[in-house]
Amino acid sequence: MYSETPLLRWDIFCRVIDNFGDIGVCWRLACQLAQRGQSVRLWVDDSTALAWMAPEDSTGVEVKRWTNPLDLAQITPGDVMVEAFGCEIDANFIASYAYHISARGLDLGSCQKCRWINLEYLSAETYVLRSHGLPSPVMSGPGKGLTKHFFYPGLTEGTGGLLRETDLLDRQARFDRPAWLKQQGLNWQGERLVSLFCYEPAGLGDWLEALAQDSQPTCLLVTPGRARAALDAEISCKTRLNPLWNKHKKLSFLYLPQLSQTDYDHLLWASDVNFVRGEDSLVRALWAGKPLVWHIYPQDDAAHVAKLKAFLDWLEAPASLRQFHRHWNGIAPAANRSSQPDFLPQEWSICAALAKTRLLAQDDLVTQLIRFITKNH
Repeated sequence: MYSETPLLRWDIFCRVIDNFGDIGVCWRLACQLAQRGQSVRLWVDDSTALAWMAPEDSTGVEVKRWTNPLDLAQITPGDVMVEAFGCEIDANFIASYAYHISARGLDLGSCQKCRWINLEYLSAETYVLRSHGLPSPVMSGPGKGLTKHFFYPGLTEGTGGLLRETDLLDRQARFDRPAWLKQQGLNWQGERLVSLFCYEPAGLGDWLEALAQDSQPTCLLVTPGRARAALDAEISCKTRLNPLWNKHKKLSFLYLPQLSQTDYDHLLWASDVNFVRGEDSLVRALWAGKPLVWHIYPQDDAAHVAKLKAFLDWLEAPASLRQFHRHWNGIAPAANRSSQPDFLPQEWSICAALAKTRLLAQDDLVTQLIRFITKNH
């Protein structure tokens, strides 16, 4: 399938801001490029998360420490530079990249020779279609005369698509749900399983109370970090105000360790409903094909509200799922108990399955990125 793919050397630059989402996406990108025969260097300022996120090395990916200033001794820039999420590639590296183009007697501005990609964040908003693939001439600095191109991941045709491994569906088909749950220490008795990966959602308290009073037992599979801290704080508050809030024990908890990217996929596949946050876990939940609730990263200017609406529009989410998202994300005012949004994953299942089918009909991000580099550069 990839016999005619040109073999290129890629330099991917990533800065770890917080929550490890950026490095998660960049590691997946690097691995998927390497799996298709590409040579990849991943430059990252803090690679410690890879110890648990990706404990097994990936053949063809070399992790390099991004220091300041960057030590370029015995380093020759590759064919493609990927600037992930506006991280601004080191000026010395850009200068070296430009030098090696000119040293070969090539025109700096030649689209056939300058392969500089600005990989953007995922969004379902309409500007992605307008902006995907656009050139951005560099007018000053060490890269003057070069041209970078914007590459936007997306959910529709005409965008860059989503990261997806070539063997994803095969791995899903082979997944043994009971065996994996047993490995995590859960003696599963058929209760509803819900994965919880979030920040500090506004709707958490109301939701916990609703689950505790539901006739169907639920086990929350809780990820470490902010999700665990937010849950512990809410449980502590509820127990202090009403020690019997979960007296029927309809709601139970399994606290998970830090999971590798492979095991996080397994968590999503094992769960009946997935609560996710950020970008990387949202994409993985879409591939899981299960009902999902997205805790979008809140922004001071409320830009996340329009971003969430665009995603729900693309998802063709039913009214109950839209209402739940608004409450979970603190966009809608806190509702009283009689008007609490229902937790109806049954109604959401068809929506999630259809979304996965639509996405599978599109080429994945790596396929599109290689095609973009080959065709336009």
